Amino acid sequence: MAEPQINPVLESVLDLVARDCSALADPWWVFGSAGMALVGVPGLAPPDVDLIVSERDAATLVAAWKAAPVAAAPSPLFRSKVFAKAQVAALPIEIMAGFEAFSAGSWAPVVPATRQAIAWKDGWLHTPHAAEQAAICRRFGRPKDLTRVALLEALG
Repeated sequence: MAEPQINPVLESVLDLVARDCSALADPWWVFGSAGMALVGVPGLAPPDVDLIVSERDAATLVAAWKAAPVAAAPSPLFRSKVFAKAQVAALPIEIMAGFEAFSAGSWAPVVPATRQAIAWKDGWLHTPHAAEQAAICRRFGRPKDLTRVALLEALG
């Protein structure tokens, strides 16, 4: 496994995530560019930390972090039953539950099948394996996602 590629700002946010997500009831994942940095993609400076969680764990985090539910503008690519933004760290933390993506003509849940545990100081972080992150990027199909596919695949 490649070494995480974490800058100091992201590190401070992940410290909070590892601490506060440790007692969640269901599987959860650090996702997006922060998840890619965790599996070793170099040169990323994530603007936020995306979390995919269950609806009940989203309620727990929203309450604990006093996160503001966000009424996201309609998107042709993404939707989420719960979408909230927590401003409790150096970067925003986006909480998503019931996250879905539109591809191949229909909406389908984005629930990673893999869950790589990464030892983090006194706790753990979880993210999809690099190969699954690459597959999800392909599925999303946006230019920024497609440019990251080769970086993720190079990690094995």
